[in-house]
Amino acid sequence: MDDLYQQQILEHAKYPHNFGRLEDPDISHEEHNPLCGDRVRIELLIEHDIITDVRFEGRGCAISQASASLLTDELKGMSVEDAKVFRKEELLDLIGIPLTRNPTRLKCALLSLKALKAGLYGIDHLNEDDDDL
Repeated sequence: MDDLYQQQILEHAKYPHNFGRLEDPDISHEEHNPLCGDRVRIELLIEHDIITDVRFEGRGCAISQASASLLTDELKGMSVEDAKVFRKEELLDLIGIPLTRNPTRLKCALLSLKALKAGLYGIDHLNEDDDDL
C-alpha cells in the first residue's frame, strides 16, 4: 500500500495541483524549513468566509511539494474556520505514508499547513516545534 502512496507523492510533486500565484490574494504567507531549504507560499482568495481559490508556490523535496498540492485540493470550498482547525493528522492521512518517525520528513510534510495556519491567523512565523498544527 505504501507504494501506491509513494507514487501519489511523486505524481503530485511532478505535476502539482494549484501551483502558481493568485493576482490579488486575500492571504499570502510563505514559510521555509531552515534544515533543508524547502519553501512553500500559500495564497488564498476568500469570499463570504469560504476559500474560493488557492494556489501555492515553492521549492523543495517531493514530500513538501506534494503535501502542498494535496492540501490545496482540500482547501477549495472550505470555510476559513474549518481551514483554521485543519489538523496535521488530516494532512498526514492525505499523504498516506508514515512520517511520524522521521522528524525531518515530518517538517517537510507539514510546511504547507504551517504556511496556511500562519497566514490565516496573521502570524509572522510559527514556531518550528508548534504542535498545534
